[in-house]
Amino acid sequence: MSLNPKFITAEEAAALIEDGSSVMLSGFVGCGSALQVIDALSKTDVKGLRLIMNDSSKLNGPDGDEYYSWAKLIHNGQVDGYLGSHLGTNPEAQKMQAAGELNVDLVPQGSLAEMIRAGGYGLGCVVTPTGVDTLVEDSPFCLGRLEVEGKTYLMMKPVTADWAIVKGAKVDKLGNVWYKGTGRNFAPYMAAAAKHVIVEAVEVVEVGEILPEDVVTPGILVDYIVEVKK
Repeated sequence: MSLNPKFITAEEAAALIEDGSSVMLSGFVGCGSALQVIDALSKTDVKGLRLIMNDSSKLNGPDGDEYYSWAKLIHNGQVDGYLGSHLGTNPEAQKMQAAGELNVDLVPQGSLAEMIRAGGYGLGCVVTPTGVDTLVEDSPFCLGRLEVEGKTYLMMKPVTADWAIVKGAKVDKLGNVWYKGTGRNFAPYMAAAAKHVIVEAVEVVEVGEILPEDVVTPGILVDYIVEVKK
């Protein structure tokens, strides 16, 4: 939590992440992710990362790279495992999981979003009917069943992390963030649930240029801002 976020480069941001860190990455199959910070992180020697993200991204993306977004981290062997919702878009990650080289905990996508929100808001658990009588009940993130008025629910653990690395469309110089469209995805919840927050900003604007009602992540949650290199 910061009252005065620091402007740093993608390389400086990557250097902050230590071996074994838990890191939340916003985005969906890599789209809407902090591509430049993630790319810089893939060029470091950091290892043993425990990631919280929606998926394993894909082998090729719109940026033309051979591995898209956090798929680079998985390919490099920098990731010990991740908590997410699916694995199917990355054949390499599937093979690594089958070979015991990548530990993957899968939970329903809506549950994942709520578990992160609960972590940021200090809630004890998420109560949801999703996953009852399925393999979700065997997840280490499932605390068990709860019966309410004759209906069965699962209690899912709240999730927090050491770091959140998110992407903002507009970020002012105090760190207030506006997300454009579906680029918002998990980012607001992740920014609330992590000890330290790095925002990759597509555009940095002056304080006041983002209307108060358009601020989604308040600057007090943001520690570092990385302005995207055009």
